Amino acid sequence: MTCVQPNSQPPAPRRAHGHDYEIESLEEFDRVVASGSLAGHRVQSVDLTDRTFALLGTDTAESVFLGCEMEPDAAAKVRAGGALVFPPIPGLPFDPYRGDLHGPDELFEGLVDSGYDTTPDARTYRWYQETRTDGDIFASMLRSIHDDAISDALDEHVAGARVVGIMGGHALERDSAAYAGAARLGRRLTRSGLTVATGGGPGAMEAANLGAYAAPFDDGMLDSALELLAKAPHFTPSITDWARTAFDVRRSWPGGGASIGIPTWFYGHEPPNAFASHVAKFFVNAVREDGLLARSNAGVVFLPGAAGTVQEIFDNATPNYYESRGEPTPMVLVNRAHWTEKLPTWPLLQALAADRPMAPRIALVDSVEDVPEALARLTTGAAS
Repeated sequence: MTCVQPNSQPPAPRRAHGHDYEIESLEEFDRVVASGSLAGHRVQSVDLTDRTFALLGTDTAESVFLGCEMEPDAAAKVRAGGALVFPPIPGLPFDPYRGDLHGPDELFEGLVDSGYDTTPDARTYRWYQETRTDGDIFASMLRSIHDDAISDALDEHVAGARVVGIMGGHALERDSAAYAGAARLGRRLTRSGLTVATGGGPGAMEAANLGAYAAPFDDGMLDSALELLAKAPHFTPSITDWARTAFDVRRSWPGGGASIGIPTWFYGHEPPNAFASHVAKFFVNAVREDGLLARSNAGVVFLPGAAGTVQEIFDNATPNYYESRGEPTPMVLVNRAHWTEKLPTWPLLQALAADRPMAPRIALVDSVEDVPEALARLTTGAAS
């Protein structure tokens, strides 16, 4: 890592509107260079080994290069020209400076030929396990930079979208009626124009992402996909078999609908699912959970789950209660018996909401079939 010399001044933070000063691809780099200057720009994880001539001839004052491959002469020139350079870190199984979200093909690279343990996702989890408790400030910094970069990429991706979060337990098996119901819900919400976002893992989360993936196809596609997935109903005992069946579905029906998965390496035993087209995977679970809920501006649906889902209900209820994010967003709990008898969360949520602006924005419904109508009603603020 190149350090700033004590007598030098770090590049000033940008105060431009939007992210027009960020460069995240070669195409953007070439366009900016053609305008005559890279001064003040942030170049994020772009391979510039073939752009030495451009770097040598362009103003780079107060610019920042994050994880960009460069020839030594080019790196020396941009530093001398007033840029701050954070070079790539060799040997890491992830890119801490990335400018875009993960994709399932990237996270599961090598799955088909060599199994899950060889994938970038599995190797990153092992790195996390090795470094999370050793007190190494460098590893901690890399995790923080990565999570901040992913948050930035997620903000860019959801800008202008109406996002509905779907929460639920990871233990739901693919051959269950509840899994099929969650998939139909994801499909229906996607077809209505909403962007489905989940915790990005297995179970109910995978089902909702699968439904979004199935949205462009005829209804029979989802039934066929469920039949295929039932061959590996759970991610235990073999993540490899579980994930391979998902990619079998993707190969059989390429070009599915888009959705978002927001998983975490904190739960390393819990792999991401392959049906979310855009994956924002975090090291810090608290950042992941808050980020998912905060971006669900069209409401959050809570399918039956256990401790994690209960936590998410009240993580979402708190800013709704205090209106810390502005107007409360809709919250729909699904399965009356689960949330009033097995885990009686609904009575407490009702008590919290009493006489608060969030009161007309919460609902308890019997099944996933009731969710779209409930979301529409709560969005208008009508009493539930």
